[in-house]
Amino acid sequence: MPNRTDGRAFFADNCTSCHGSSGQGDGVMSEGLSVPPTDLTTLSRANGGTFPATRALAYIWGDPKQSHLARVMPQFAGAMADDLVPVKLDGVYTPTPRALAGLLTYLESIQR
Repeated sequence: MPNRTDGRAFFADNCTSCHGSSGQGDGVMSEGLSVPPTDLTTLSRANGGTFPATRALAYIWGDPKQSHLARVMPQFAGAMADDLVPVKLDGVYTPTPRALAGLLTYLESIQR
């Protein structure tokens, strides 16, 4: 099962340019964006103290009704669907791309 270290590696490779190495939205690309990147360390605080895993996964995966051009953040669907692991979301084990399962674990660990 993917863990925090796996998620941190995915984050470093795919997210830091906008969200910064700490996840606070201060990456090198953040200044040029029309919508500032979310501070990923405050997702739980903004959700009543509970990490919103299902909502975070849905946003990271990508909204099928919007192309990546309709939002600033790219979608991470596609080839990831070939490597799934069960992740408990809202009490239900849900097939989730391995890379994103690790990313969720990492994101939950950086909440403040």
